[in-house]
Amino acid sequence: MNREEAKQVLCDLLAVKSVNHCDDEGKVAEYLKNYFAEVGVESTVQRIDDTHANFIVHIPGVSHDRHILWNGHMDTVPYGECTEWNTDPSVPTERDGRIYARGASDMKSGLAAMAYTLAEIVRSGKKPAYDITFTGTCDEEKDGLGVRALLREGYVPEVKEVLIGEPTGLHIGVAQKGCLWLEFEVHGKTSHGAYPEQGVNAVDYAVQIASRLKEFVTAESHEILGYATAQITEISGGVAPNMTPDRCKVLMDMRLVPGQTKEKVLRYLEEVVSELREKTSGLLQVETKVKNNRMAVSTDVKDAFTLELRHYIQKQGIEPENIGINYFTDGSLLLEENPELKILLFGAGEADVCHKANEYVILEKYYKSIEILTSYALNGFEKELMK
Repeated sequence: MNREEAKQVLCDLLAVKSVNHCDDEGKVAEYLKNYFAEVGVESTVQRIDDTHANFIVHIPGVSHDRHILWNGHMDTVPYGECTEWNTDPSVPTERDGRIYARGASDMKSGLAAMAYTLAEIVRSGKKPAYDITFTGTCDEEKDGLGVRALLREGYVPEVKEVLIGEPTGLHIGVAQKGCLWLEFEVHGKTSHGAYPEQGVNAVDYAVQIASRLKEFVTAESHEILGYATAQITEISGGVAPNMTPDRCKVLMDMRLVPGQTKEKVLRYLEEVVSELREKTSGLLQVETKVKNNRMAVSTDVKDAFTLELRHYIQKQGIEPENIGINYFTDGSLLLEENPELKILLFGAGEADVCHKANEYVILEKYYKSIEILTSYALNGFEKELMK
């Protein structure tokens, strides 16, 4: 590995502005296409619209019996309040062994490590031990437009394993919570505020429903992810101080653990509403809308895919932990298409600096991630070394 060249790829990617739904995220895809062209590899930019595109490259291996998808997203969240940054968030800046910029951890360091690793393997005249398809996706931070387009147009190969370069601090991300944004609007009946018994208070009932949903969701837990969470993130309702409110709209953010699904939550919601409706002579009406639905992801810590990655991390003198994350990734959408996928997260970035001011990646970890990915790609599953 040439550390200066590896760092340059990282800095180049960070210098391409790709704030979600603000910049042209496809410019990152165009950079990657040009980068791989320099080593003689043809790749594809899947243009979705004027500001969104995906990147796809296929690197054939020595054996075609195995095919792994390497994935990273190209968009970033907004900079936030720039006065809170010690550096310009749009300009990669090196200080004390770290690179500061928006996207440094989440997740252009993971994207850069994968790109540099594969290009360097090709440049060396070698081949991976197995087929690798590397995709850079857009719009991961919001609606998943990129991976949805990849799936729709057949760019995702038939694979059993997916490695996503999300920030894990060189640990192994074996699980991630799902995400359900559930909006419901309660319709009641107005009355004079002095005679609440003549109306149906939509706000009161909405709070009851939300409370019951929270109790239902947070009763479930996972050995790595901990308990599921649920909270009201938006609420509106009411007419006047002296009127019983006849409408209330609530949006809840639920972070689900494996085994919990949108269907289970909606079924319970129907039960709660039916129970409450009986108490209001049928006047209570509730409309629901799913604003976002991402599946929870979990890969067995003893699965060969997990043990393989662990092996190559250990070869670099690191003892990785099996960790979980509470936010969603493109993995949930890939799993929705193929529930049998094994998905792991691995990257040099630090999860606790993502979406904050002064986001950074530690360069030494970035270089280590490249060493790990290179060994992983070139050697494959060394069974005798992982007993």
